[in-house]
Amino acid sequence: MKKIAYIEIDNHHAEVALSFMDIMDDSQEFSVDYYFSEKIKSQVARGESVFICDSSMILDHLKTKKYDLIIIGTVHRYFNTFQAITEKYNTAVIVHNLNFIHTSKWDLIKNIFKGDVIYRLKLWWKEGLFYSPKVYQKAKNILVLDEGFASGKLKFLPVFYTKNYKKESNNGSIIVIPGGVSQQRRDYNHVFKIIESLKTDEKFTFVFLGRAKGNELEHLEKLSKNLPQNISIKYFPERVSATDFEFWMEKADILWCPIQQEIDFFSQKEIYGKTKMTGNLGDAIKFGKLAVFPENYSSVLEFIVPEQKNIIEQFKQLKNSDFDFQEKYNKKSVQKNLENVLNNLISK
Repeated sequence: MKKIAYIEIDNHHAEVALSFMDIMDDSQEFSVDYYFSEKIKSQVARGESVFICDSSMILDHLKTKKYDLIIIGTVHRYFNTFQAITEKYNTAVIVHNLNFIHTSKWDLIKNIFKGDVIYRLKLWWKEGLFYSPKVYQKAKNILVLDEGFASGKLKFLPVFYTKNYKKESNNGSIIVIPGGVSQQRRDYNHVFKIIESLKTDEKFTFVFLGRAKGNELEHLEKLSKNLPQNISIKYFPERVSATDFEFWMEKADILWCPIQQEIDFFSQKEIYGKTKMTGNLGDAIKFGKLAVFPENYSSVLEFIVPEQKNIIEQFKQLKNSDFDFQEKYNKKSVQKNLENVLNNLISK
């Protein structure tokens, strides 16, 4: 049985690590040890093969066992540690921001002073920020989680599969907008405008499935008081629990994902659908939901539907549409595809 180490000590992308664990739990080909930060460990909260670890300990852990492959889930800090790992071991790095991995040392220096200066100086002084390009250069493989990004050195890592659950019929339409309620990554102003001007006799519930705060929370509070009886909204001023997230994702008729086209990551422009994947992709696959994305979002996936001008009519039509997620994204098929990818990463 081949041995893999999966590292996520950057306090990000717990959902990716958990999906990987779910698929590999009953693998007959691979044994996986997971090295997580305390925060990530608390979110997955299971498994004898899960070890709490940090950047000061991880190299010592890897020395004690012989792994065929090491997967690093996020490289947004601890660059000096990850560079040392990529130099010593057969390492594959999951990339979430494609433009960032090509940022030059000079651009990294300039970007330190463009925002969050104290934190970025810490990354430079203590965590080897300028080693960032070398991490990706030394890694044997670069992995992406959106199959549309796979080309050349970028290898697709299939980690999302569709759960089996019984879909109940809703009274009216439930439209779920998953993700933190912030204008930074999603165009909530667009969403508010549509709901405010909505005229229909049918029942609609819009669920803002992420923590709302600041201006967006104030807008939601005002909006909730000025809606007709057949239109309602639900929002969360506190962090959404895993139980609430699962409940509403399972009840959703359609996912509405009004993501911004461009965002900055470390003062580097990233474009959703071209250089950056949205977690809403994994949400749609996991819960087997059609998802409405902005018209300018680039995707070859059939369950990603471009938003139309009359989105309310579009929601009505999509509610009665079916896409067979289980045909392509059932756990057995995804596990087989994942194991094939892992075998290729090891044999190279």
